[in-house]
Amino acid sequence: MNTIFRKSMLSVAGLAFAGGVFAGPIAAHANPAVDAKPVAVAVQSAAPKPQGDQSHISLNDEQTANVKAIIAATKKAGLPERAAVISIATSLQESKLENLGHLGDMNDHDSLGLFQQRPSSGWGTPEQITNPEYSTTAFLKGLKQVDGWQDMPLTDAAQTVQVSAYPDAYAQWEQQATDLVAQHWNS
Repeated sequence: MNTIFRKSMLSVAGLAFAGGVFAGPIAAHANPAVDAKPVAVAVQSAAPKPQGDQSHISLNDEQTANVKAIIAATKKAGLPERAAVISIATSLQESKLENLGHLGDMNDHDSLGLFQQRPSSGWGTPEQITNPEYSTTAFLKGLKQVDGWQDMPLTDAAQTVQVSAYPDAYAQWEQQATDLVAQHWNS
């Protein structure tokens, strides 16, 4: 459980305890039929809420096939939907879900594929990196090495694996990635 969530839960528990201590004697003498008032309760959602402004692009058939390939590789690795969301959001940022080959001067160094992985950084050969299953599996291998990735903000998990010059850019794709996983996970 991440530290911020744990501290939040302890704070809520402390407030509930303090409220019970102070309200207990008074509440014991209250007339529930007359004095009852609605109570607001905060509920922690299982899925984290996307951070910041969200971006969205329309996908063509190739991009949709790449979404399905990322999901298939995630399932094959035995990882949950959250891993697919992080992977798809990362690919949306890095390549707009297009399996990029060598682009000459437009390449970011020797970055290739869905995740802009670099052969010179040890991600694999150009042929491997431009294979959606291989590149997703390589990304997921890095993700699994991040302690607590399941509970951290998407952009932090993606950045820890990718080491991008724009670490906060992944967050903008979280909602679309979540929607794509919800749409294609069971298809």
